[in-house]
Amino acid sequence: MSQPHPLFPVTLASHWHDPSRSQLTHSLLDWLLDSASLTARLKKHCTHFSVELLGQKVEACSAAEATAEICAGEQVLVREVLLHCDQVPQVFARSLLPLSSLTGEEQHLANLGTQSLGQVLFSSPLLTRKKIHIASFDKQSSVGQLSQYLQLAVGQPLWGRRSTFMLGDKPLVVAEVFLPQAFAYQQTPLSVNAGINHAE
Repeated sequence: MSQPHPLFPVTLASHWHDPSRSQLTHSLLDWLLDSASLTARLKKHCTHFSVELLGQKVEACSAAEATAEICAGEQVLVREVLLHCDQVPQVFARSLLPLSSLTGEEQHLANLGTQSLGQVLFSSPLLTRKKIHIASFDKQSSVGQLSQYLQLAVGQPLWGRRSTFMLGDKPLVVAEVFLPQAFAYQQTPLSVNAGINHAE
């Protein structure tokens, strides 16, 4: 990708919190707390799945995005993508990959391009995930503005989740927000599978 998306970096400024504090529909929670691969799940709902790289760059981790494993000021590779199903944007994902984690076998994570990060992560037997936190985003938020740029009307809060993943002792953070036309907002009977690994 020669030029980043005009809205990159979108960022995700919000107050992430425990899912138990939110009264959400069963179907939406099923997507937010799903333990399996989001890429694999989306592929089951469409004929053509694709990843659009909005941009990536190295910057210092902000205090707002710092975690117990990634300190404020630490150099991280920021990667933002859109996950499409049959050309409809389903998910915006923002990943923080500390440069200290991009060593050894993990060096290739810095050059994924339009590959799904989650698909790559799930191939590792070392992958574990910390607790999921969720947040909502309104029309005026950066991801709300991205939705409008994509001509997706924002008629309700957009919900997302954030997790810290560990590849052995190497942390990375993945945040995902379901866009207005996402399957997550459709009222379909599904069972919550709130187990362990998942990413973009």
